[in-house]
Amino acid sequence: MSLSSRFLESLIDEFAPFPSNHLSLVRKDGALDFYHGVLRAVDSEGRKVLDDVDYRDYLKYVGEEVRSWSYMKFPFIKSLGPEKGWYRVGPLARVNNCDYMDAPLAEKERQEFMKLGEGRLVNATMAYHWARLIELLYSAEKIQELLKDKDLQGTELVREGKHRGEGIGIVEAPRGTLFHHYQVNATDQVTMANLIVSTTSNNEPMNRAVQKVAKDYLEGQEITEGLLNHVEVAIRAYDPCLSCATHAVGRMPLEVRLERADGSLIQESFRG
Repeated sequence: MSLSSRFLESLIDEFAPFPSNHLSLVRKDGALDFYHGVLRAVDSEGRKVLDDVDYRDYLKYVGEEVRSWSYMKFPFIKSLGPEKGWYRVGPLARVNNCDYMDAPLAEKERQEFMKLGEGRLVNATMAYHWARLIELLYSAEKIQELLKDKDLQGTELVREGKHRGEGIGIVEAPRGTLFHHYQVNATDQVTMANLIVSTTSNNEPMNRAVQKVAKDYLEGQEITEGLLNHVEVAIRAYDPCLSCATHAVGRMPLEVRLERADGSLIQESFRG
């Protein structure tokens, strides 16, 4: 391993790491898959919490908590409860969750990546970016395969099927696992819609990342420019889309408040 590689691993491992559960789709045989498969969740040690779960039964396994101070919900694995059942989604979760990647170059990089956990899962916030690079390589290899797929070279562009009153779909979007659940009436009016977008699932992890940054980098009683930069770095690792997670209208500024233990304000700072 080169000196630069050791420095990179040290940097990733030291910035806002914290243990968490990880949730994603995997193929039936455990391989990475973005579009088809079953739900799997593992804890920070790699033990399976959920496995081989039909995504259409997601409501049996995933709940959402509401808190008074946030427009976003807080998803959790029901068997673990709100306090311990929160989880991360996205590139880091997918690379941690899968048993292998059926793309040789990406699989080689995945194995190198997993060494960062030293036998456990990788729980560092900045490891999201490393995982994204591995997925980019995986996607490039898969695109090469798909270009030769006979179905994609065909002329059948429209699929027809029976009218159904309910549909549940889950896909691994770039940000993470995306749940869509709809019910419609006979005239195709939507009567129920439930979405759990990736940023919503990463709500609690983002809060944990900011908390870890505050504990590691807050010095004295001043909100410094450096601290604000660290907070932004922690949040951006999750590539959040707050507009689709909260349905809020307008800008999404960063507001940081520094308070005493009794709740009184020491300083506040705004960005954006």
